[in-house]
Amino acid sequence: MDWNVRKILERRGWIPLWLLLAAHLQAGDGDTLLNWYVRQGLENNLALQQKNADYQKSLKALEEARSYFFPALSFNARYSLAEGGRTIYFPVGDMINPVYRTLNYLTHTELFPTDIENQTFRFLRPHEQETKLELVQPLFNPEILYNYKIRKELTGVARADRDAYRRNLVADIKKAYYTYLKMLQIDRLVATTRKVLQESVRLNEKLYENQKVTVDVVYRARSELSRFEQHAAEVKKNLEAARTYFNFLLNRPLDDTILVGGEPDLPPLLPDAERDKMMALQNREEVKQLDHALRSLDYRLKMHRNERLPVLFAAVDYGFQGEKYRFDLDHDFTLASFVLRWDLFEGMQKKAKVGQTRWEIDRLQARRDELNRQISLQVENAWNTLVASRKAMEAAAEEEVAAEKAFRVVAKKYELGMARYVEFLDARTNMTGAQLRNIITKYDYLIALADYERVTATYHIK
Repeated sequence: MDWNVRKILERRGWIPLWLLLAAHLQAGDGDTLLNWYVRQGLENNLALQQKNADYQKSLKALEEARSYFFPALSFNARYSLAEGGRTIYFPVGDMINPVYRTLNYLTHTELFPTDIENQTFRFLRPHEQETKLELVQPLFNPEILYNYKIRKELTGVARADRDAYRRNLVADIKKAYYTYLKMLQIDRLVATTRKVLQESVRLNEKLYENQKVTVDVVYRARSELSRFEQHAAEVKKNLEAARTYFNFLLNRPLDDTILVGGEPDLPPLLPDAERDKMMALQNREEVKQLDHALRSLDYRLKMHRNERLPVLFAAVDYGFQGEKYRFDLDHDFTLASFVLRWDLFEGMQKKAKVGQTRWEIDRLQARRDELNRQISLQVENAWNTLVASRKAMEAAAEEEVAAEKAFRVVAKKYELGMARYVEFLDARTNMTGAQLRNIITKYDYLIALADYERVTATYHIK
């Protein structure tokens, strides 16, 4: 159960609900419990949360690239003070005065003034304001289109990177869980073996009291028990290390209890390696990541090639101008325009960009081919490891059965004084070793199976 949920239940006094849920999960089969832990890890793992944050950031960048297709509306206000600058000379007197004199002569009157002076105007107004709304709409701009497509593929790269980590995390959780179960089984074997050794010490002491064995047999039995306790301490250390690492992957308290259900199911048959290799080459997230990166570079190449084309956009301005702030129909204006920009020469920059992008495409294509070979090699190695682990597991199971039967026979003979202690010790050591190898090979096979699922991408992640 999630640590936070558990704390809430305990705080509110709902302990029976927590115990009921724990008992229900523990009573279930091991695979169901493991899948529950996998879901917990996919929700809570801190490194995965960082990967997901990178993906969400990429989605926002894609939204930004999409926004450039839409018009942009801006508010602009300007108030300026000017002094000096150019002047405009307007000879209004030289043009009008002769005309007015002629009119006065023809009409025999003095109605028209003939002393009008020439005028001089400043090009810059001493005071001027302009307040307007500006609407700009791109009409033809290949850079916006290809930039959006590039960003979309880069979002795919981020998603594939996150999904690749998810798959690796699932494999790590499963392997950590199997490692914990292995160490737990070994710890239980240690407890059983301790009882056997303690019983051996007790039996030898009794036999020594009855003068059926010499004292060196007792000392050896005690020595075996002491040496065994050293190995038992090492097992305890490894068990705690497996517990803390598993809880670390799930972002839980490191000393939290790990529920254990029934024995994990072992598949009756080995998987089809050739089929799984084809699936891996199609479904591995690393392959998808490189495919998205290659498509983004292809769009970048097209964008650089289309930079030779002109850019066209429309703009509409509406606002107010004048020496003072007057917002009325006498001072408003509207301006509509189409703007064409065509870069005719930029010092061979476009050619250089195209060349760089082509080299990058060739590099990634070579990496793509190398990745296919790496995946094929990984599947082959994982398959060989799986086959070897399966054979070792089957052999260890048969060895354990034979070793237990042999130990029971020798132990009975030793109690009856028909076998030496060395024979008893050897039979006990063989049985314990066989039991240990059976535990190790069984969970090593499950660990190899989890790694095989990872490299073949056959485990379905929701």
